[in-house]
Amino acid sequence: MALDFHYSVSTTKTVDEAVQALEAALKDRKFGVLWQMDIPSKLQEKGVEFNKPYRVLEVCNPHEAKQVLTTNLMVGYFLPCKVVVYEDQGKTFIGLPKPTTLMGVIGDSSLMETAQRVEAALKQAVNEAAQ
Repeated sequence: MALDFHYSVSTTKTVDEAVQALEAALKDRKFGVLWQMDIPSKLQEKGVEFNKPYRVLEVCNPHEAKQVLTTNLMVGYFLPCKVVVYEDQGKTFIGLPKPTTLMGVIGDSSLMETAQRVEAALKQAVNEAAQ
């Protein structure tokens, strides 16, 4: 059985519209976008063709990050959180790896409350951005 590691939704918005809406929804939940990578542009810079719109956003809530890093430094392997926006077969998708699944890999149950809170906020932002 495949591990249900992600949360994804589709939207009728373009990739650019979805990224803009996502940035606003994240900001409302005290998450900042630290960095954004346009995969096709980056690969093209390296001489590799990839023509599907695909963005990776690295996002962080500094208070939550401090909380989990204070508990277990191994969490840094999963920070910052990633949210992706991409187009596939004419549809736009917004998704993320579930923080609860990632924290589960570490095996430290004291991280789960924060992971659940972060996951809920990220899902809310994704759902809002998709509308």
